[in-house]
Amino acid sequence: MKTRPNDASVKDFLAKAGNERRRGDALALLELMKGVTGEEPVMWGDSIVGFGSYHYRYASGREGDWPLAGFSPRKHALTLYIMSGFAKHGELLSRLGRHRTGKSCLYIKRLEDVDLNVLRELVERSVEEVSTRYAGGGS
Repeated sequence: MKTRPNDASVKDFLAKAGNERRRGDALALLELMKGVTGEEPVMWGDSIVGFGSYHYRYASGREGDWPLAGFSPRKHALTLYIMSGFAKHGELLSRLGRHRTGKSCLYIKRLEDVDLNVLRELVERSVEEVSTRYAGGGS
């Protein structure tokens, strides 16, 4: 896997993140995820700010490491990595505000479009579920 933790500066990366609003939203997400995970932010690859990590192993034998929680201030949206997926979070998503989802990605145009308390709860639940599911480094 090419996306790995590295020593690049999170601060420098976020300083270059789009316009002033995007940078402000990214700094707010940094604090939210830091508070939820209790972990310091680390760059994963060249565009993901990650917090903590877990080791996964699929039945196919594929395995690797990924951030427990993370985000990227991409050009078109803030991308949050909700590694538990969204199947169990329908009620929270219905209260979140304007967003889109992918398999494990939550896309938000602006933080002002969502309820930050609901977002925090979503990240908390995801971190708890992934921490429990991968506690032994398994699948």
